[in-house]
Amino acid sequence: MQKVDIVIAGGSFGGVAAALAAAKKGKKVLMVEDSLWIGGQVTSQGVPPDEHTYIEEVGGTSSYMEYRRRVRDYYKKNYPVKEDEQDNPYFNPGKGWVSSICHEPRVSLKILLDMLSPYISNGQLTIWYRAEVKSVKKNDDIVTSAIIHYANEEYEVEADYFIDATECGDLLPLSGTDYVTGSESKEMTGENHACEHYDPLDMQAVTWCFAVSLEEDGDYTIDKPERYDYYKQHLSEFWPGSQLSWAYPEPHTLNIVHGSLDGREGTINLFDYRKILSKDNFEKDYLKADITLVNWPQNDYWGGPLYEIPEDEARYHYNQAKEISKCFLYWLQTEADGKGYPNLKPRGDVMGTKDGFAMKPYIRESRRIISEFTVLEEHIGAEMRTTQTAETFYDSVGIGHYHLDLHPSTGQRTYIDMESYPFQIPLGSMIPIKTENLIPGCKNIGTTHITNGCYRLHPVEWNIGEVSGLLASFSLEKGVRPRDIRQNTSLLIEFQSYLIQSGITLEWPSDLESEEIEW
Repeated sequence: MQKVDIVIAGGSFGGVAAALAAAKKGKKVLMVEDSLWIGGQVTSQGVPPDEHTYIEEVGGTSSYMEYRRRVRDYYKKNYPVKEDEQDNPYFNPGKGWVSSICHEPRVSLKILLDMLSPYISNGQLTIWYRAEVKSVKKNDDIVTSAIIHYANEEYEVEADYFIDATECGDLLPLSGTDYVTGSESKEMTGENHACEHYDPLDMQAVTWCFAVSLEEDGDYTIDKPERYDYYKQHLSEFWPGSQLSWAYPEPHTLNIVHGSLDGREGTINLFDYRKILSKDNFEKDYLKADITLVNWPQNDYWGGPLYEIPEDEARYHYNQAKEISKCFLYWLQTEADGKGYPNLKPRGDVMGTKDGFAMKPYIRESRRIISEFTVLEEHIGAEMRTTQTAETFYDSVGIGHYHLDLHPSTGQRTYIDMESYPFQIPLGSMIPIKTENLIPGCKNIGTTHITNGCYRLHPVEWNIGEVSGLLASFSLEKGVRPRDIRQNTSLLIEFQSYLIQSGITLEWPSDLESEEIEW
């Protein structure tokens, strides 16, 4: 039997941050990832950073800002970046407008591995790829070991702490940790935008992203997907016609808007939305065509959840999430604007796949721990606040910001999109009411279906993951449990100082400007 200080289940974006933080503190860590790429959202799922408008100045941990800086430096050092962009501190490789740092998933993978590399080399961090925690052993409310399937064998690994950094909170049911899924009712949470009735299977849509470039010529049309005719005709009550079209509800207003590949008058330029490489950034003739990642309204999948249902049903929905993305690509290539764009080329080279589709779907909503403290809409949502700021949490372990952004759901409900104030991450949301040594490391903290809509984004997931690694490390060093830290004022103050020394900001500056930064 092997023994480590910390087992991290899942190599998600939060999982990487957890591993980096714990390794920096000298802990022996095993990270278990079920695919060939670590990094989750920014790598295997193909989602360029979704970030708030303050991110260039404040709102990310020091290590998250280092990750962003390394991405920019990598392009400037290794690509023929134009001279006038070399000194641009806000250099955006793709000029996508979802973020000031849209870039290739494979470059993110390179950067994350570089950041982890020193700790892999000295033996503090081990990563098992294509591995999965199959079960755990417990002694009362303490997880003692995990049974891990790896390289066609099963290994039992003991650890003092277990971090659940899986995309769906897979360690929670395995460990008997209490959790909630889906959308809570108004009676449960008192939230303005909660449902009338609790529905544990009502979860945000998932999206199977893909990369394409619009070439000058050539025909790259994929084979007609098996269910293309079905999805061409299938209608959802809240959607304006076929999902395979340019029309979609604008999330904030629900007014019908139309997308396009060129942003012609009266349309939204979706090609530029998540563009990850722009030829305008590089020396002449280096890049033949811009490359974008398609994570657009039209390829969201809300047909059913991917967990908490029988395995065969989950597999069906998993496959259909990719199928609708294939159908949308085929529609773009053959029917969009009455002629199609057969020169729209799938780019597997930037995704690490043959077909240009991401290795895994982007899953917005996880199982969520039932925690000592749950973040509600009333704590952060502008509509429910009586002040112009979010709730202040005495046990803050980080900060974040994003609007409350919920995509259409498997309960067949449309977008929920509204303003939230810059917020804090309370330690209480990271402590399960049971299971003393399990710590959530990404989207599985104590939020609701509503507040998950802004705690799920890249800088916040990284912050949560980093804190999970530091929380496990501090607990080991002090010989206490996470619950003790929150309940003991002096310990909490000491832990918050530990976080600050590690580069984590606990509160927003009081003079925060509201205007957007020009990128």
